Amino acid sequence: MRSLGNIYRLGVKELWSLLRDPTMIVLILYVFTLSVYTAATAMPESLHHAAIAIIDEDDSQLSNRIVTAFYPPQFVTPVMATSQRETDAGMDRGEYTFVLDIPPNFQRDLLAGKQTAIQLNVDATRMTQAFTGNAYIQQIISGEITEFLARHRSETALPVDLALRAKFNPSLDKAWFGSLMQIINSITMLSIILTGAALIREREHGTIEHLLVMPVTPTEIMLSKIWSMGLVVLLATALSLFGVVQGLLQVPVAGSIPLFFAGAGLALFATTAMGIFLATVARSMPQFGLLFVLIILPLQMLSGGMTPRESMPDLVRYIMLAAPTTHFVEIGQGILYRGAGLKDLWVSFVSLFAIGATLYSLSLMRFRSSLNRMA
Repeated sequence: MRSLGNIYRLGVKELWSLLRDPTMIVLILYVFTLSVYTAATAMPESLHHAAIAIIDEDDSQLSNRIVTAFYPPQFVTPVMATSQRETDAGMDRGEYTFVLDIPPNFQRDLLAGKQTAIQLNVDATRMTQAFTGNAYIQQIISGEITEFLARHRSETALPVDLALRAKFNPSLDKAWFGSLMQIINSITMLSIILTGAALIREREHGTIEHLLVMPVTPTEIMLSKIWSMGLVVLLATALSLFGVVQGLLQVPVAGSIPLFFAGAGLALFATTAMGIFLATVARSMPQFGLLFVLIILPLQMLSGGMTPRESMPDLVRYIMLAAPTTHFVEIGQGILYRGAGLKDLWVSFVSLFAIGATLYSLSLMRFRSSLNRMA
């Protein structure tokens, strides 16, 4: 009971230290609010209000149909230009992403069976819009030409009826994916930063020497930092999940939120221990920041949150099985997106606990060694 009391009181001390650090408070609030909202609404995965200019040198029924096929929200209202010199200047100024040039006698040549072409200029510096819009514009033009030649707007009857059903995200809304994945990434990032900064702050302020002369053990010191910083991240996660994701963005959560927080707790156990390990290696906050960058990028990019793990090389997939974020992403996506239960994700829970226990043991050994050197 005395050990639990020490862990509790030391953890409360960490919370008061955090409250006196306005920079960290602002960082926590930003990461779990504005950052989540931005990641959900600004991910350029679909075409939205793309700027397009059209030069209609044919002015025929078909060319007019093509012009009117471009409308919001995929495109802004097309700008009707008169010459390529005008559109070239507009692209140089960054006003247009796409410029479509319909040549003279386009409809007449098409009806006569002659070979003809439409020119599409693309500003490839706007990479995502250029890649998505290029295929989208080709599809629009091909559809309008096909319907015009068929003399009516109807789809060709196929021998097979393709019934398309988008599961877990029926509207294909990118905000569903972006917001929830940003929460998972924020949990990983903040838990490492907060615990590592708490330990380095003890060294820089000289309070670690005060702890060494107190009747507390390295295990109690380490556990106090883990539970206090983990609690802060969990509270911020709840604020983000209920306030930003479900409240502001209106993103539904399919599964059990308590089960997700249980998985988040296991992930925090692992990542906070990782933060302490990095803090024992680094001698100062700038060194800790450099080590953090080297660690957080693989954890976020190779965990399966940005790219499916099946698309990665086998070596990378096997190595990332040792990372806590890999299993946390599986837990988060399974619960929040697909409504999976414990019977579907127990392997990920067990793996996450094993990784957390291993990281905790290594961090405790390193922490004890660093305290012995200071003593």
